[in-house]
Amino acid sequence: MTSSIPSPAQDRAIRAHLSAADPDLAALVARVGPCGLRVEAGRAPYEALVNAIAHQQLHGRAALAILGRLVALAGGTFPDPETLLAFSEADLRACGLSGTKIRAIQGVAQARLDGTVPSRQEAESMNDDDLIARLTTLRGVGRWTVEMLLIFSLGRTDVMPVDDFGVREGWRVIKGLDTQPRPAALAAIARDWSPYRSAAAWYLWRAAEAAKAA
Repeated sequence: MTSSIPSPAQDRAIRAHLSAADPDLAALVARVGPCGLRVEAGRAPYEALVNAIAHQQLHGRAALAILGRLVALAGGTFPDPETLLAFSEADLRACGLSGTKIRAIQGVAQARLDGTVPSRQEAESMNDDDLIARLTTLRGVGRWTVEMLLIFSLGRTDVMPVDDFGVREGWRVIKGLDTQPRPAALAAIARDWSPYRSAAAWYLWRAAEAAKAA
């Protein structure tokens, strides 16, 4: 899969816009440098949803290990919906998936076969709200899961995942707050970051990671 990152011109526009929106955000942008938000440009929504479900409530490395075992089980490539549905529950549990996640990814696979989960081409023609409304009807797929698809697979530039712990923690850190902002409050603040809210989320994740490391 090819990955893309903002072009130099896009990066300059992102950093200038976010820096003008808030002085503490400007300091974070200056400290972190160029936006390194990477988009998996070839990833279909089905694969992106399975990946996002695997990552739910897990450290990234643990989720990647699970996905690696799933790929190995499929013979070295990401399993298509038919292949995934043919695996036994014991096979999937051996990959490290919980029962809840097994049911969720099987639901996604079936939904791809019946057309509820769109192809990449169809998804690219849909707006963010329509994709969220359609995909959140699936078991185990909440708004956050679809927002991760929008940002990291479809490359949508103006998504603010206000329910994400890391995003809210990043804002708490750069503002020196005692508690994280509520999602609705952060959504209101983030209006000024449009049309680059996805990049703003990426910077706030960096702030949260740096604080945790420290």
